[in-house]
Amino acid sequence: MSRLRIFDQHSPDTPELATSDLARIAEELAKIGVGFEQWEAGAPVKAGDAPDIILDAYKQDIERLVAERGFKTVDVVSISPEHPERETMRGKFLDEHFHKEDEVRFFVDGSGLFTLHVDEKVYEILCEKGDLIAVPDSTLHWFDMGSEPSFVAIRFFTEPDGWVGHFTGTDIALRFPRHEPIKGDS
Repeated sequence: MSRLRIFDQHSPDTPELATSDLARIAEELAKIGVGFEQWEAGAPVKAGDAPDIILDAYKQDIERLVAERGFKTVDVVSISPEHPERETMRGKFLDEHFHKEDEVRFFVDGSGLFTLHVDEKVYEILCEKGDLIAVPDSTLHWFDMGSEPSFVAIRFFTEPDGWVGHFTGTDIALRFPRHEPIKGDS
C-alpha cells in the first residue's frame, strides 16, 4: 500500500504525518510541487513483459505526460532480486542528490522508496504498483529500491543523457529509514 510519512529533518524516528490515503498523499505532495497520481493499464501487463508491451499498455497516460511536460525519452527499467548488479544499482541512488530536470517515475509493478528533503522536512513516499511520482528539478532527494529490489518502472527524461545526479555530500539519507518491503508485497 502506498504511503507518505513526513518528518522533521532532525527527528527520523517520529513522523509528524503518516497516511496511506491516496488523495491525502497527492494533496500533501502538491504543497511542495511534487506530482502524485495513479494510472491503470489499458491492457494486462506483468513484470517480465517486453518494454514495448508495457509502454503500449500505458500509452494514453504516457502521451499525455509527454505532451504536458515535453519529455524526449521514455523507457522501462526492470530490477529483480536476482539482478547481478542490484547492490551497485541500489547504492547509486541512496545518497542525497538532485537533478537538473524533473525525475518522473511510474511503477508498473513492485515498489520503491522516494525520500525528499524540502526545507526542514523529509517526505518519505513509498511508491507501489500504479503510482506515478513527479519530483521537480533541483529537489533534494534519494531513492531506495531495497536490498532485494523488485520493480518495473517507466522513466521519463528531457535530457539526452538521462539520469544525472548532483550529490550534496550530506549524510542525511543515512539517518532515515530504508526500503524494506514486507515479503510477499509487490
